[in-house]
Amino acid sequence: MANGQTMHTLPGPSQFPTTRWTLVIAAGDPGRKEARSALVSLCENYWYPLYAYLRRRGYPTDQAQDLTQEFFVRVLEGRYLARADPERGRFRSFLLTSLKFFVADEEDRNRAHKRGGGALVPLAFSSGEERYQREPANDETPERIFERRWALSVLDRVVDRLRSEFVQHGRPEHFERLKVFLLGQSDAPYASLAGEMNTSEGALKVAIHRLRKRYRELFRQEIADTVVDPADVESELRHLASVLTRK
Repeated sequence: MANGQTMHTLPGPSQFPTTRWTLVIAAGDPGRKEARSALVSLCENYWYPLYAYLRRRGYPTDQAQDLTQEFFVRVLEGRYLARADPERGRFRSFLLTSLKFFVADEEDRNRAHKRGGGALVPLAFSSGEERYQREPANDETPERIFERRWALSVLDRVVDRLRSEFVQHGRPEHFERLKVFLLGQSDAPYASLAGEMNTSEGALKVAIHRLRKRYRELFRQEIADTVVDPADVESELRHLASVLTRK
């Protein structure tokens, strides 16, 4: 390397051994510590698809926020997902069905009093409404907008997990430079980027290969956490891919 600089080999993210706890099973056993942690993660990462579903059904902003908040409060209390049947497989489908039952129940009650008086779930509703206002103005059904936003939320979750691994290795700047290659959408010249990162072009290509491989692994792990039967992972992957490419 010119100017006396040392050429660096770019490390790939390590694969950390984890014990997966499927959300379907967690929903059926909310008293277990692992279940509570899994469901809190669900609330934090996957609330927006349900909110978008309610908004597309015609609920005004404040009511959609209240319903989403109260639904997840009941999720964490085990009052709605305790009926989860692991044999039914996909948490995505079960969650939407549970929300529909919840909304039907709520519509039969007098909701004049303030709901959600218990432990609130910290959901970023202000940014959620901004996101919803950017949704395409078309005739897409509430179910289809839920499906698409669920798929995009899965992708966001996987990218966040991958970024965290780079942060743990003290290489967050590498992730920010390489993430454009995850979906093969970058046309940046390898030689130029390798120079910027003080590495060789060959090492850069290896790092990108490892990044994509780890991304695919984490994506499968994320999907596996929402199904009970491992045999359903492939079909769920195909379903989400079709949702993302649907016109």
